[in-house]
Amino acid sequence: MLELTRIHAGRWEAVWRAPEVPVLEVLHLGQALEGLTVSGAPMEWHISQPIPAELLSDGVLNFVVRDCSNGAEVAHFAIIAGEPLADDLRAEIDLLRAELDLLKQAFRRHCAESGA
Repeated sequence: MLELTRIHAGRWEAVWRAPEVPVLEVLHLGQALEGLTVSGAPMEWHISQPIPAELLSDGVLNFVVRDCSNGAEVAHFAIIAGEPLADDLRAEIDLLRAELDLLKQAFRRHCAESGA
């Protein structure tokens, strides 16, 4: 089981808690990344994957961590970057505020009509 994941100094890092050495790969857009390292000892395997600088760009980058022994996805992580994304988030927040205002109005109307 993967725990304690983080991105630090251009590397994704995690701890695999299991007795056996994990055989993992990190995929981006279906392509396996090179450079994954596993170190440590049973029940605390340290996993590290460099994130290639050429992959970094505006938007959301998704990475999948897969167990090679059975093909199962054991984790995923994302990197979000760039100015266009900030505009998208502001638009989403504005939509959420508008929906909340509609809900508040409907709730107040319901309370007034039901005498609550």
